[in-house]
Amino acid sequence: MNNEIFLIWQEIQADLSTPAVLWQLAIVIAAVAIAHGINGVLRKYVMEHAPLHWKIAIGSINRVLFPLTSFILILIGQLILAHWQHIGLLKLADRLFLAMAAIRLIVYFMRYVFTGAWLKTLENVTAWTIWGLLALHLTGLLPQIMESLADVQFSIGANPVNLLLVIQGLLTIVITIFIALWISRLLENKLMRTEQMNVNMRVVFTKLIRIVLLFVAILIALSAVGLDITLLSVFGGALGVGLGFGLQKIASNYVSGFIILLDKSMQIGDVIAIDKHYGVVQDLRSRYMVLRKLDGTNVIIPNESLITSAVVNHSLTEHKGRVQVIFTISYDSSVELAMQLLHEIAMKHSSILASPAPAVFIRGFGELGIELIMTVWIADPENGSSSLQSALYLDIWQTFKQNNIRFVKSADIKNE
Repeated sequence: MNNEIFLIWQEIQADLSTPAVLWQLAIVIAAVAIAHGINGVLRKYVMEHAPLHWKIAIGSINRVLFPLTSFILILIGQLILAHWQHIGLLKLADRLFLAMAAIRLIVYFMRYVFTGAWLKTLENVTAWTIWGLLALHLTGLLPQIMESLADVQFSIGANPVNLLLVIQGLLTIVITIFIALWISRLLENKLMRTEQMNVNMRVVFTKLIRIVLLFVAILIALSAVGLDITLLSVFGGALGVGLGFGLQKIASNYVSGFIILLDKSMQIGDVIAIDKHYGVVQDLRSRYMVLRKLDGTNVIIPNESLITSAVVNHSLTEHKGRVQVIFTISYDSSVELAMQLLHEIAMKHSSILASPAPAVFIRGFGELGIELIMTVWIADPENGSSSLQSALYLDIWQTFKQNNIRFVKSADIKNE
């Protein structure tokens, strides 16, 4: 246990039976109360009078304002009380509030940078790690553990390293990557709001910015802990071998993703058909594309498939989507009347485009009846077509029933 921590615990133990501990507790309670009051007044004022961007900014600062205010007030109390008595309890309290501020600040940045179901787990791991390091520091075990880690030595190539240096390097890399991702998110948000640039180019630049910042962050982290950057050549060679033997598909998907973004063959919001999938491009990622089908389901399609397979882009020149209705009527029903009624039903729906006009065709002669297909086009395929399909289904059923057109089997309305 180092001398500072030893003296703090010695002072706390000596003050437990004296009024000195009461004065220190009073300062801690007063600091917490004042910090809570300042937070409350600031929050109330901002919510009532400040513009929206100030509300967002103050809401972010408010996460760390309480522990930092408490920490500063406790420090002031230490300076005043140190002239008359021990302040071991106050020294312990300021470390606890400083750890709380660090946890809240890191969690805030995590929520800004990362998303996903694992975010809560990451926040818990971060909080417990900081509290654990603080506990080891206050108990005096942290220096001993660090010395034990430094004694575990080994070599990477011609460079001698120890376990403590490796852990410090990993922590430094994590911190610098975290900062790089935070800066990247700030730049991405600004870039994606730029209207003068094509959407695909914005996505390309945001991905390039993130890659460059991550690479620079790793280089800075390795240099900060004293590791030779030429060590990257070893890992680069291993990565090259891995790409050559087992990661061809992954590398191909990443390269294909950048090709798609640069050649503008498709972009977010386009209506496309690939293989058996038909829907709206929801998102373009480095490795895959998210296609939202008209029934609301999402399909993950690797970028390589978009390069090597034929893709029908219905929105390359115009933004519209196709909806098809397929069913079978009996041979004793009037085909001409059925086709005329289908056209009239389609023209009644305001969501169906007049150009291209709805089309009705005979698909073929089946064993049980005549197969008909009606194709209509809508202007907003990204909003789905389930409600339109249901309305068409109901109108066809009622109209055919009134005109004695008999279905051989249940109507099958679907998208292709």
